[in-house]
Amino acid sequence: MGILWLNEIGKDDIPLAGGKGANLGELLRNEIPVPNGFVVDSRTFLEFMEATGLWYQVNDMLRGIDVENTDELNSVSEKIRKLIESAEIPENIERDIRNAYRKLCEEEGEEVFVAVRSSATAEDLPEASFAGQQETYLNVKGEDEVVDKVRKCWSSLYTPRAIYYRVQQGFKHEDVSIAVVVQKMVNSEKSGVMFTSHPVTGEKLCIIEAAFGLGEAIVSGAVSPDTYVYDRVKRKLVEVNIAEKKIMITKNEKGETVTVELPPEKARERVLSDEEIEELVKFAELIENHYGHPQDVEWGIEKGKVYILQSRAITTIKGKKEAETVKGDLKVILKGLGASPGIGVGKVKIISSEKEINKVEEGDVLVTTMTTPDMVPAMKRASAIITDEGGMTCHAAIVSRELGVPAVVGTKEATKVLKDGMVVTVDGEKGVVYEGAVEIERDEDKKTEVIAKAKIITATEVKVNISIPDGAKRAYETGADGVGLFRIEHMVLGLPKHPMKYIRDGEIEEYIQKLYEGMKAVVDTFYPKPVWIRTLDAPTDEFRAMEGGENEPIEANPMLGFRGIRRDLVEDIHFRAEIRAIKRLVDEGYTNVGIMLPLVTRVEEVRRAKQIIEEEGLPLSKIEFGVMVETPAAALIIEDLVREGIDFVSFGTNDLTQYTLAVDRNNENVAYLYDETHPAVMKLIEHVIRVCKEHGVKTSICGQAGSYPHVVEKLVMLGIDSVSANPDAVERVRETVARVEKKIMLDKLRGL
Repeated sequence: MGILWLNEIGKDDIPLAGGKGANLGELLRNEIPVPNGFVVDSRTFLEFMEATGLWYQVNDMLRGIDVENTDELNSVSEKIRKLIESAEIPENIERDIRNAYRKLCEEEGEEVFVAVRSSATAEDLPEASFAGQQETYLNVKGEDEVVDKVRKCWSSLYTPRAIYYRVQQGFKHEDVSIAVVVQKMVNSEKSGVMFTSHPVTGEKLCIIEAAFGLGEAIVSGAVSPDTYVYDRVKRKLVEVNIAEKKIMITKNEKGETVTVELPPEKARERVLSDEEIEELVKFAELIENHYGHPQDVEWGIEKGKVYILQSRAITTIKGKKEAETVKGDLKVILKGLGASPGIGVGKVKIISSEKEINKVEEGDVLVTTMTTPDMVPAMKRASAIITDEGGMTCHAAIVSRELGVPAVVGTKEATKVLKDGMVVTVDGEKGVVYEGAVEIERDEDKKTEVIAKAKIITATEVKVNISIPDGAKRAYETGADGVGLFRIEHMVLGLPKHPMKYIRDGEIEEYIQKLYEGMKAVVDTFYPKPVWIRTLDAPTDEFRAMEGGENEPIEANPMLGFRGIRRDLVEDIHFRAEIRAIKRLVDEGYTNVGIMLPLVTRVEEVRRAKQIIEEEGLPLSKIEFGVMVETPAAALIIEDLVREGIDFVSFGTNDLTQYTLAVDRNNENVAYLYDETHPAVMKLIEHVIRVCKEHGVKTSICGQAGSYPHVVEKLVMLGIDSVSANPDAVERVRETVARVEKKIMLDKLRGL
């Protein structure tokens, strides 16, 4: 008999049940919530093809086909599918399918709607996903309809896309068969796709995409979904992007699958709660651990219960590769989601359907509302792909990653903004499209010859401090894990005139441009490693010598005066200029930017700064936002600052020490009293680290003490997350951190 029940099969049954069926059976047998169902196995398809005389006829038609000739490919596919769909199914096969459907209905207590899904024997394999190559039919009800849809699934083994993909992957047509999964339909109120680990780098980041209704809307790219990123190492949700989901696919009262427009308030509503995300991640980890390999998982939620609808191996993980960046001051004309890394340059070719794929020549940039499986031949020829709709798990994203073609999806307006023939540069990592062809810089261009030695890996990140953009290259070569402090005041003090004079002279845009250029030099050099930019923090006496600085106030002690965030909130037009420069970077797709406020002493300062940032159109969700802890006041009100909403704190031990001990660090008469490890200073630091750990806020140090091994040792023992040192101290500090971490582990082992 050619019927297999899902609870009878497992991952080793691919030859009979196909990749999809075998994986669903494997999950069900391991107590993963998979809807009940059965498989019409691959032997049944072969029996049908031989009984009707179609097997040899079809394979003869495919022999010698030129899959790059789109017209020939489409013509042969159409003829084969018509032959299969018009052929009569042998009586014994039809009887088995009808009996199995009736049994499923009996088990469920009613005549049920089912999903009828193709499951090829060369599908959902660890080395080839065959994403979207065969058909799926939803909300099928009744014996006649089930039989008809099984036959249509059989014919879908010969869609143009399936034929093309088999040839590209080196599979012989006669070696591939097809099973069909018939499964109780989950009428999902919420659904989506999740990658159990990052689909390119393999990092332990669970990426979940979600929309209302059935998951077909996401997989097909008909809707841009919400995206949630869960860090499986830190055990926390690290990114939430709420999309406007204009439609949903659902079942109407007649049982038909229909597309429904959502009202604006529903379209902008968050799909998943934190609790639902936690449950999905739980299943993601169970499934990945079971298979021993990251998985691409489809899921649905009906009446509050999670169902797993499919799992396949992710075939696109390549690990972190040599990065590419674009050089120069470029005009961004479009932004979306970076779905497949790399940079592509070429002429735009806009196509509205698979019938137009011959327009796309080798090296063109394919632009469309959303790719379909039938567009794969053109996708392979393209230098890059841009779509209006879609997310990280849509067809364009998955196939682009598999082909190694840069892709930006979910731009909303690519087909309107771009014109045929215009030349663009596509950054598939940052998710931006630039006007014109630009010069590409690779990581190897940034590196200088160094003595090869194994890099020390530490759990505590070791970052670097930077004062001037010209020092970014040297700082990068230290191998630091990012920039823990980029002091922009040194860059500003090197300008021809006082920053407020630029503003008073009506030249604020010129000033913003200078800030942007300096910041970009550092952010770009370190991308994608984080760069925390500290807003302006220079005392009044340092500004006085600049052109336009003659009106700076005379202060008895400038270190305690009009500086840091207190000045920026009085001269808020300057703070806005800084934020506008940073916003340009974020708009260009740089996701590694952090903003750090200096000399914070009040919660109100943080609140007002966040308000200004949002007023300037820079979403706080797109950046890391933190404060310097360099005053006893900041350390003592740390719980209030955390509640106000911050992502990180960084200790400025130079100021924290002088303010705690009443020692002017520039006064040689009391220099002997200056001690960063004074018990009072260390107690403040310990208190802040403890409170931040309780609330999931990162802690770092960027003061001079971060370059002293004896201080670093104490900080690592306290549990600090990162240490930022001067460039010449990075290697020494990393060695210290590694030694302390090993000592902590050894002490714990000895205590067992």
